[in-house]
Amino acid sequence: MPGVDQTHGAVLEGLGVHPGRADLTVVQFSTAFCGPCRATRARLRQLQATRPGLAHVEVDAESHLDAVRALGVDRTPTLLYLDREGRLVGRSSGAPRPAELAAVVEVHVPAAASRAGRDA
Repeated sequence: MPGVDQTHGAVLEGLGVHPGRADLTVVQFSTAFCGPCRATRARLRQLQATRPGLAHVEVDAESHLDAVRALGVDRTPTLLYLDREGRLVGRSSGAPRPAELAAVVEVHVPAAASRAGRDA
């Protein structure tokens, strides 16, 4: 993955992350009993409904401790934002506010109506 150092790119690929399939791929590190993780997942699903270029990959942090260490994840949820080329374009730790999450997505992923006009 260009833009992400080779070690991190290999770690993400090992987790099944393939950013070239979407305008923006959000990799979310979560744990089973994390309430903010569930809320963040729900917000991302809502955004995906209107932004088909958004991909969301959720990673169970407890099951992937080597990846957590390699990527410097120290709390959940931690979100990594990757563009189509696999470049890291943002990162957040803790539950993002809905408006903050929407703003990051809007910068990188056109809404479905905008995409239809662009593809025409």
